[in-house]
Amino acid sequence: MLQTLDKPDLRAIAREAYTFTLPLVTMESFRRRRMGLGPMNDMFHTRKLLHFKSRHITAPNNDTLYSNAWLDLRQGPAVIELPETGDRYISVAVMDMWTDNIAILGTRTTGGEGGRFTIFGPEAGTDGIDGPVVRSTTPICWVLARILVAGPEDLAAARAVQDGLVLQIPPPPNTPDGDPAQGTRTAPWPEYFAQADDLLRLHRPRATDIGVMHRIASLGLGSGERFDPDRFSAEDAEEIAVGVAEARRAIEGGMIMAAEGDGWLDPKAGLGFYNQDYEFRARVAVGGLGALTLEEATYYPAQSFAGRPLDGRQMMHWHIPADQQIPVNAFWSLSMYEPTEDGELFFIENPLSRYAIGDRTPGLILNDDGSCDIWIGHDHPGSARAPNWLPAPAGPYTLLLRAYLAKSELLEGHYKIPVPQPVTLEEETQE
Repeated sequence: MLQTLDKPDLRAIAREAYTFTLPLVTMESFRRRRMGLGPMNDMFHTRKLLHFKSRHITAPNNDTLYSNAWLDLRQGPAVIELPETGDRYISVAVMDMWTDNIAILGTRTTGGEGGRFTIFGPEAGTDGIDGPVVRSTTPICWVLARILVAGPEDLAAARAVQDGLVLQIPPPPNTPDGDPAQGTRTAPWPEYFAQADDLLRLHRPRATDIGVMHRIASLGLGSGERFDPDRFSAEDAEEIAVGVAEARRAIEGGMIMAAEGDGWLDPKAGLGFYNQDYEFRARVAVGGLGALTLEEATYYPAQSFAGRPLDGRQMMHWHIPADQQIPVNAFWSLSMYEPTEDGELFFIENPLSRYAIGDRTPGLILNDDGSCDIWIGHDHPGSARAPNWLPAPAGPYTLLLRAYLAKSELLEGHYKIPVPQPVTLEEETQE
């Protein structure tokens, strides 16, 4: 008797396929937007701290200058030189197209003496190369540098460090970048999976991803033939569309870099190098693309405290006792973001042009005992509190506490971050 196989569950397969490939498509979409600022294999420097108009990348920081380059390693390796930075914090992350941090050079790992490093593609040999090397798992990778700025008077010195980042690499192959308007994560599923299939051919999954590749094979992704949406019946197409819609809701409606919940959310293990946690990787690609590993920067997001969603119309008081200072070896910073409908986070325009506050904020006032009071809200808290005010929108917002080079007591959960409390301020003369 002839036996027939059960029909594959295309809805579940499409959901998993979208989740698995989303980081690839997100990175490629961002790469294409970045090409509007400069070509491949060229180091581009952002000379100012990012602000409310900076929307090239979600959840930016306002503490460091960024420098970045997209490298095409198919023609040969790249050489990057780091200048001496002394005590100034610097990190230079090399990320593959799957958003994993292959290597992070700089203060924590290579020190402040600078150095010369060679970055190879997945198939290139290293014969005849002296010095330390980095192996990219994909032929295109992203280099993202963060350089600490201590304040406005320190900006020129930080820019000089940027100028010391020297990149040497052969010109990229003559391949078209395509239409930057195409290939976004919100494209209709036939367009989305067509680009995902092209990217899978160029940036091959790791051996440890064979399982998911087998599970999504029914869609025709990563096979010997091009993805063909016309092979599916109308009924199949509807199942695929439903699965993709479910995946988008699950990913874009979730919290960045941590599990959902109340209060300061502990970062998930595996941030910055995700292994087989594909949904976590996809969520970070949407809500925090370019996130570093926990050893480099520990992120604590918050959307509510004591069950109360954060809203700028309610003033919050964050008291950090003198004997409970946030334990870091570099610095900490609290950023204010307004979330978009699809889960991205961006700075907001405000009267102080202040988008973050932290232990290096110019003019921050400490109490006589060394403790610190920070005021978080939309309304001006009064002239006495203004130096310690983090302005919020008149509506929902998200906080993100960054701890750079966190000490062990923070990484291991022995230190509990103080919780902001809702307050009603007495009337004061407004500025």
